[in-house]
Order: sequence, then structure tokens, then C-alpha cells
Amino acid sequence: MAGFRRTADLPQVIPVFPLDGALLLPGGELPLQIFEPRYLNMVDDVMGGDRIIGMIQTLPGGDRERPRLAAVGCAGRITSFAETSDGRYLITLTGLCRFEPGEEMAMRLPYRQARAIYAPFEADLSENEKTPVPADARDRFAHALKRYLNRRDLDIDWETASGAPLEALVNSLAMGLPFDPQEKQALLQAPDLTGRFDVLTTLLEIDSVDDGDDENHSVQ
Repeated sequence: MAGFRRTADLPQVIPVFPLDGALLLPGGELPLQIFEPRYLNMVDDVMGGDRIIGMIQTLPGGDRERPRLAAVGCAGRITSFAETSDGRYLITLTGLCRFEPGEEMAMRLPYRQARAIYAPFEADLSENEKTPVPADARDRFAHALKRYLNRRDLDIDWETASGAPLEALVNSLAMGLPFDPQEKQALLQAPDLTGRFDVLTTLLEIDSVDDGDDENHSVQ
């Protein structure tokens, strides 16, 4: 995104929004409905600045009001904002760069803030050409996706999907399909697009096995 070409351009301390089951990936768009007072406050604060929020899942255990944070989250920028008549905020976050949550700030705010460690994910901001995925891997993926969608009576526009850039397709499916929080975290922590593509394909294939499908599909 314009203005954020290096991790040094990103704010070093960001508000974090712990929300299990919500996956934001670099370049992806995540619509959110904000109604809890502390997070309404958070949105008010960031809208007056850089508009950046760190989406992150939590780990089991810990304080219910202040749960432990997952190892990796994703910083996103509010790119659309609307307010409803009953005071809710409807926002869209566009993913910028993943981060590791570092030291939390001891500030008297209703929401949490943490120092974001972006260095391991510098490539998230790169506009360089992504590593191409071999044709046989794409075929395997398409087959697994069709089986997954058919079992759930879901559908997508295959013509649009086949013409979409691989990164956009993988990110939209990873964020939109009903994977559990641990699976979404695995997708987030995949090292790059190729790794995320492999994780997504494997999750689709594992689903076939879990549903008692007899047809043999190897998982690399």
C-alpha cells in the first residue's frame, strides 16, 4: 500500500484487537462490525492518526480479560468506515504486514497496545513478483477446493477465480472459508505465498479425509 514500502514506515506501537477466528492477511480485506465500547474507543483513536490496527488471535489459558496473544498477527489499515444509527462502526481493514507482538504498553487505555516486531515479515510489503506455483500443484488445489465446496453446498464463480491472481485467490479463500482458529493461524504463519498455498491445499485435503472420503489424495 502506498506510503508503507518498508517496515520502518509502519508505526512501532499499535493497538491490538484480539479476535479468534478472524484472519487478516497482507493485501487482504477484512470487514468488521465494531460495537464493544473499548474497541469503539480504539477506532476513534486510530482514525485520528495512521488508522492502523493489529489483528491477532489468542492462546488458551491466561486471563479472560487479557488473554495471551498468538505468536503472529497482521497489521491492517482502516480503508473504509461507516457509522450506523445505533452507534456501531462498520470498517474494512486492508492487511499491510504481519508482526510478532512484543512488549505491551502500560498505558491507561481501555484497549491493548503492543510494540510490533515486523522485521521477520519485511517481504510482506514487497511488490516483487511472487514465486510461480507449478501447474500440477494448481491442479491439485483446484480438485481439493471443488470437493470441499461441493460437500458444503458452497459455490464460487469459477471463471472469475481461474482468472484471479493467485495471491488474491489464496488470500480470499484462506480468510473466507470456515477454518478453525488454529488452522487460520497456520495460514497466517506460512512463510510466504507458496507456503500459504501449500497449507491451504493441505487443509482442503485433510477435510476430505475427516469427512470419511474414501478417494485417495496424497498430501505433500
